Amino acid sequence: MAKEKGDKKRSDAQAAQAGLAALSPFELKDELIKAAGGGAVERPANAAMLNAGRGNPNFLATIPRHGFWQLGLFAMRESERSFAYMPEGVGGFPRRDGLEERFDLFLRENRGVPGIDFLRGAVSYVRDQLGLSAGDFLYEMCEGILASNYPVPDRMLKLSEIIVGQYLRREMIGKHPFVGEFDIFAVEGGTAAMTYIFNTMRENHLIKAGDTIALGMPIFTPYIEIPRLNDYQLKVVNLEADVANGWQYSKKELDKLRDPKVKAFFLVNPSNPPSVKIDDASLEHIADIVAERPDLILLTDDVYGTFADNFVSLFALAPKNTILVYSYSKYFGATGWRLGAVATHRDNVLDRLLGELPADAKKQLHTRYESITTEPDKLKFIDRLVADSRTVALNHTAGLSTPQQVQMVLFSLFSLMDTPDAYKNALKRLIRKRKQALYEEVGISFEDDDPNQVDYYTIVDIEFLGERAYGREFVDWLLKNTEPSELLFRLAREARVVLLPGRGFGTQHPSGRVSLANLNESDYRQIGRAMRKLIEEYVERFNAATGSKLDKTRVK
Repeated sequence: MAKEKGDKKRSDAQAAQAGLAALSPFELKDELIKAAGGGAVERPANAAMLNAGRGNPNFLATIPRHGFWQLGLFAMRESERSFAYMPEGVGGFPRRDGLEERFDLFLRENRGVPGIDFLRGAVSYVRDQLGLSAGDFLYEMCEGILASNYPVPDRMLKLSEIIVGQYLRREMIGKHPFVGEFDIFAVEGGTAAMTYIFNTMRENHLIKAGDTIALGMPIFTPYIEIPRLNDYQLKVVNLEADVANGWQYSKKELDKLRDPKVKAFFLVNPSNPPSVKIDDASLEHIADIVAERPDLILLTDDVYGTFADNFVSLFALAPKNTILVYSYSKYFGATGWRLGAVATHRDNVLDRLLGELPADAKKQLHTRYESITTEPDKLKFIDRLVADSRTVALNHTAGLSTPQQVQMVLFSLFSLMDTPDAYKNALKRLIRKRKQALYEEVGISFEDDDPNQVDYYTIVDIEFLGERAYGREFVDWLLKNTEPSELLFRLAREARVVLLPGRGFGTQHPSGRVSLANLNESDYRQIGRAMRKLIEEYVERFNAATGSKLDKTRVK
């Protein structure tokens, strides 16, 4: 009877483990948080949970936010002025005539107030560096921050698109040669960009059920999950980055893109979760493949590019084949604002492929878009994204909310004006000191001079690091006698430390993703100590089980 109870207990545990293994890492995080807050272990009342699972940063850009609120106050004054201030609380649209003079007066009256100097510099930069009308810019910003009109144009406000375009050129292209112009669609963060792109590619027959796409692995989990959905039913070829090769793709892996069955290649660069940018040689190799395969569609999600040294996007090397996705969320600490952008070159493969569709597909799409344009066959892919984001019928109300676009513009100007890169360098120092603190406490030392490391996240690869520290025999024993999620749940229950499983992002080895953005340096030291304590316990168990005499403190 006791044996049957024991067998049932093990069976139930295995079933529970299998259920957890099927969860997205972001859903598993919730279970880990529950484990960190419960259990039988007595804890002091003030013991805090250390959640390094999610990538929401604990830092943010203050100067452009101050600018936003001061601009809002000026815009409110303009609104009240246009109706001669009605005490009932009724205002009107700002007036264009005399706007610059009234803004200069507002700046003088509020000299020394945080955000005022930034606004003064921003208007000067727009006028003197970008060659735009300061009055037109102020009017677009005032009307936008008041949210008193629909977004017009719906894809993005006119001057806002130019300014954000300059920001993307600086951060995503840099000094790399780039020919031509690109269009931008302002969206509700990178997640909306993903949703819209997958949907419009399907609706426009650029991908269909049974088609093959390639994913650069590891990758942000939704890129793994979306192709499997019944909406898409896509076949997937994985291009595996190798931890032993600094998380770079080998030429052999990249050459999988030469297969004509692969319709599109989706990647996150710098990667999530390894947080490593693709090296120059690999970018050039992909560009060479595109030259041989001009029909290949590329999507590069470059949200972490602004944390990298000398970042160059794949969009710079293969602009006509690449959809660029960028989010302001992480760099500016603005996840709640939901700010993102999709960019496509004005001469791109997507529009060419739309023109080459069979007659019956073109007829269907003509019907789909004929209510919004007199020439639906000429509608560009990026404008189809806009229409599809509102199910076409609501295209007249499409577009990112105007206050969001204003904050996006102010973030962009803040970066463009920061020519010494003071903000960027401060963030790099911050997250890299956190990484150093974590690994010092774990007891793992390594040369951290890889110029491709970005360090927004770090991957604790159990197999790779365990073999390096204790040998292959120990790693084989550990993988045989434990489940990867067991290690994560023990950290949660016993140390109140929450990490995300690397396997959920497509890592080849069991691992944990640690965000280096959302806790303080002392917290990462505490996490490192908790991880080291757990490792030492497993080494002791290995010695007892095998008769080995590994030194539990022997880490490298």
